[in-house]
Amino acid sequence: MIRILLVDDQLLIRQGLKSLLESNCDMQVVGEAENGQRALEQISTLQPDIVLMDIRMPVMDGVAATGAIAQQYPDTKVLVLTTFDDDGYVSQAMRVGAKGYLLKDTEPDELALAIRAVYKGHTQLGPGLFEKALMPVPESAPSIAQPPELAQLTRRELDVLRLMASGANNREIAQSLFLSENTVKNYVTNILSRLNLRDRTQAALLAHSLFN
Repeated sequence: MIRILLVDDQLLIRQGLKSLLESNCDMQVVGEAENGQRALEQISTLQPDIVLMDIRMPVMDGVAATGAIAQQYPDTKVLVLTTFDDDGYVSQAMRVGAKGYLLKDTEPDELALAIRAVYKGHTQLGPGLFEKALMPVPESAPSIAQPPELAQLTRRELDVLRLMASGANNREIAQSLFLSENTVKNYVTNILSRLNLRDRTQAALLAHSLFN
């Protein structure tokens, strides 16, 4: 059974997708989320195999959420399903870890086949999207805004933030920078406070967008 988490800010879209997908005997919709942040909060509990992800959403968009999922939950695969085929969205989503990118006008049978393919480890791109996925991300591509507070970080705090972008935990950061683990914890606390971030996941996501 393929466990699927639906992420879309429109309730009617989620309801329609759930009805459509669960008509397949090998698929189960285990949860729904109205934005990327809510999806991240549910993954550890729901343990979906596939996240069917929209792009433009409030709070945290699909590109940002895809990057965070790829870092925090590498066994969970993201398949983007959206109305937007903008070059920047396609290339950026694939760059941060999406395993596929489809448009919402995809036929139901093709969507089901794509989900099964991504579940098996294959990459799926809708018609005409392969070339866009290979394009470099343009400077005008949608991205997470760099907070002005970044300039307030010390050089050492920036070093810690860069290592967070690579997915390193506190112990690994401490070993890399020849610091104590408690000192690293203090740096992480300061970073969260100065950048007005809620948790380490948001910090790692921001760091990934800045340094990768």
